[in-house]
Amino acid sequence: MNIKSLLIGSAAALAAVSGAQAADAIVAAEPEPLEYVRVCDAFGAGYFYIPGTETCLRIGGEVRATVAFGEDIGGLAPGGRSSDWNSQVRARVFFDTKTDSELGTIGTYIRLEGDYRPRDGNASSSLELEQAWISIGGLTAGKVLTWWDDIGIYGELDAFEAATNFNTVSYLYDAGTFRIGVGINDLSGEYSDRAGSEFGLQGYAQVDFGSANAALRGVYDNEAEEGAIYATLVAPIGPGTLELGAGWSSGDNVYVDRFDSDFAATSYEWTVSGSYALKATEKLTIAPSLAYWSTQDNNDIWGVGVLAEYQLATGLKVGATVDYVSPDVGDDNTSGFLRLTRSF
Repeated sequence: MNIKSLLIGSAAALAAVSGAQAADAIVAAEPEPLEYVRVCDAFGAGYFYIPGTETCLRIGGEVRATVAFGEDIGGLAPGGRSSDWNSQVRARVFFDTKTDSELGTIGTYIRLEGDYRPRDGNASSSLELEQAWISIGGLTAGKVLTWWDDIGIYGELDAFEAATNFNTVSYLYDAGTFRIGVGINDLSGEYSDRAGSEFGLQGYAQVDFGSANAALRGVYDNEAEEGAIYATLVAPIGPGTLELGAGWSSGDNVYVDRFDSDFAATSYEWTVSGSYALKATEKLTIAPSLAYWSTQDNNDIWGVGVLAEYQLATGLKVGATVDYVSPDVGDDNTSGFLRLTRSF
């Protein structure tokens, strides 16, 4: 065997071995491409795209811890013992989505709320679907806090409106500096002892003047055949913001709160109120307030208060208030709270 034959044989053997090894080789599959969460800035801060969709999602909420004081606010225990202070913890979480479509912006909003209140050995807790609605452009349908719920001044002297969280269909036309809306509310939950025309109507209009605005809200309870109106003015003045409000109710209805004196509860007929939220420092806001009410049976009430809030850090603030209320009929009352709120 000459050298040439030896080289040819060796090359053939190496080729055979290499072919066998190539046949047995394991080829690793390439990893699936990852889809990272993308920021959605089309609807403001905090939104991100749900992976695989063009829907923008925002998640947030708050936890609020309060210690409050006031006459008998802790409730009555067996034997008649009462408490002049109580504590409460409230938690909220919300899910807000928005999607552009041929119909306009389609949105959904869900807010869950839970409270825990220990009251003289009779602790109570709750968890509820506080809001859940669908919006298509200016149309909104679902369980909503109505426009009427937004009345009131800065501080805690905002008694006049009752809790107005109903199943609602409403439409809001927004022209930028001018907004007007109408809606219908399902009031059947407020009239569980009867069956009739248990619905309400609401209207809303607001005009902006630069950074100031004036608004008018109106409601009508068809079952009670009574209604109410409320006007507000909000304007920045100096180092703070002035808020003025005035309301009138034609009679007992589900939209207007009741004043509970020592003798009987009666709904408010009219009110005027004002507050000034002074930006004392970058982090500290101090808001004195003054309010006057008259009930349907002519019990005149006035109140003064002050609310102070300090921003400890981003999303974390502490607040304290003291309020004094004096009715013609019933006892004077001083109340307030110390509160820590974490928002995210």
